[in-house]
Amino acid sequence: MSGILQRRLFEEGSLVHQGQILYQIQDAPYRAALGTALGNLATAQASIRSTQLQAQRYHRLLAIKGVSQQDVDNADAAASQAAATVQARRADVQAARVNLGFTQIRAPIGGRIGRSLITVGALAQTGQADPLATIQRMDKVYVDVTEPAGDLLDLRDSIREGHVTRDGSDATQVELILPNGKTYPIQGRLEFSEVTVDQSSGSVTVRATFPNPDATLLPGLYVRARLVEGVRKQAILAPQQGVTRDERGQSVALVVGAGDKVEQRKITTDRPTGDKWIVTSGLKPGDRLIVEGQLGVKPGQQVTPKPPQQVTTGKDADAGQGGN
Repeated sequence: MSGILQRRLFEEGSLVHQGQILYQIQDAPYRAALGTALGNLATAQASIRSTQLQAQRYHRLLAIKGVSQQDVDNADAAASQAAATVQARRADVQAARVNLGFTQIRAPIGGRIGRSLITVGALAQTGQADPLATIQRMDKVYVDVTEPAGDLLDLRDSIREGHVTRDGSDATQVELILPNGKTYPIQGRLEFSEVTVDQSSGSVTVRATFPNPDATLLPGLYVRARLVEGVRKQAILAPQQGVTRDERGQSVALVVGAGDKVEQRKITTDRPTGDKWIVTSGLKPGDRLIVEGQLGVKPGQQVTPKPPQQVTTGKDADAGQGGN
């Protein structure tokens, strides 16, 4: 609704509720328009009374041949037209009331409102490009995360082959890492994955929702997300420092085998999780993976395994237990 802004009725940065009056626009022209519409309605209602009475009289006169049938038809038409005019004037009154109501600009949703982008005394216009203010819903926020399309395809293959399941509530949980490095204390829930791939980046957008009771998460905040898209049961986790690559680029690991002799294993890794690799083949539960001192040992060499961070000679190797 166009008009001069008379008052701002909210405090910038405060919480507002749905339906709360935010601005008051000068309403004198719209009150005058409503008065005119009410007057026109009263005139139409007075006219309909007289035309109805005239139509009734003409019907009585027609019975004694006092008027012609044409006169009766004209009287009926005039009464019907007067009734239609009343309906139109009532619609005008309703439209005037709606326009007057628009002079009070109310909050469409509840949330925290930002600074006012218009000052008292300025002209507010219908359809203007710039908003008067912005309200952000804070109790629940959306977080959009991009994921490489290749990883999404691998996940679907793993689910189809039965290596990964999406059963249970843990399969749709999301954790957030805030800009200060801390983990957001409330877990979110994975809502949906976009149906198209971004051609410029080759990634897919995944959306998650998070409760935000303390307004810790702010609109536009850059965060990192850790998604649980599926559950791999009885997976082998290997510390990343224990996995290297050979001259062909194949992932390999050194393990302490029978008789404390070093063995080289070719392994297949899926993806990292934290500081570990998910190993899909090449290792089994209970294998003693060498995580330190790899440069000083070679396959077939006998070593003395020790806990990590306690290597004393180049021939000694640290072994970490493979985890399920």
